[in-house]
Amino acid sequence: MLPRRPDPAVLVGLETGDDGAVLRLSDDIAVIQTLDFFMPIVDDPFDFGRIAAANSLSDVYAMGGRPVSALAILGLPLSKLGPEIGARILEGGASVCAQAGIQILGGHSIDDAEPKFGLSVTGVVHPEEVWRNSTARAGDVLVLTKPVGSGTVTTAIKRGAVSEAVTRNAVETMATLNKAAAEVARSVGAEAVTDVTGFSLLGHALEMADGAGLGLELDVSAVPVLMGAMEALSQGIAPGATRRNLAHFAERMNWDDSISEQERLLLGDPQTSGGLLIAVAPERASQLTQALSSAGVLASSVVGRFTEKTFSVLRS
Repeated sequence: MLPRRPDPAVLVGLETGDDGAVLRLSDDIAVIQTLDFFMPIVDDPFDFGRIAAANSLSDVYAMGGRPVSALAILGLPLSKLGPEIGARILEGGASVCAQAGIQILGGHSIDDAEPKFGLSVTGVVHPEEVWRNSTARAGDVLVLTKPVGSGTVTTAIKRGAVSEAVTRNAVETMATLNKAAAEVARSVGAEAVTDVTGFSLLGHALEMADGAGLGLELDVSAVPVLMGAMEALSQGIAPGATRRNLAHFAERMNWDDSISEQERLLLGDPQTSGGLLIAVAPERASQLTQALSSAGVLASSVVGRFTEKTFSVLRS
């Protein structure tokens, strides 16, 4: 654990495992800082850059902020891959940053054993408009804005076990910014927000519940599923992190007897550049899902609700 000292300017730090750090600069401006990078999950360097950039930018959107700049982190095994590969990765990242209205202003690269890419992103938000992952209320419903299953599908891609259509759909889903979803959530009103990444839908939902001191019910039948994910799971294809995720919270969850092994694996699937998970008052849920759909957001599904203390996965 990093050493901490009291600082009233720190609005969000390490305490709840939130998506970014938030520091108050003035009465009207707080800065959001976040950093994320990983090794390639697809073969095409341009697409890898797009996905990594969207994943990094997502944390700013999940905190309720607006990205303003980015710095690149790039590792490349130069003895195996030439600088042109690095250039394509950066081009992909820059293309997604342009969609967010920002530029990659610099960064740092190293000769590394394995390719790695990501961004350090700076965003801004009004200090009184910061979203946290820990402020849901009992009775709030959970709305998800992208389908889940990217960990399984990208594992299947590496094994050559999916079609080109499934591959392209997965790439475009992961490369899609959460910008529109965040804008809609702001306009409707959100109680708490996070994005779904490597800890899985179930893990991040539990994180929100724990932060608020609440329980959780997830409805497996309402969860949107990425094209090809259930087919891959039925073939026994799943990343190792899926079972580690499920094992991490196995003792806490009450699973309905009707829920299959594949559905459990789907809920534990580690996501890359997943959607926003938005806690909203139940009376605003329909307004939120309709506005998300009208804005062309990839999914707009009510997947659960916060309860007093129990942790359950059900089927409606």
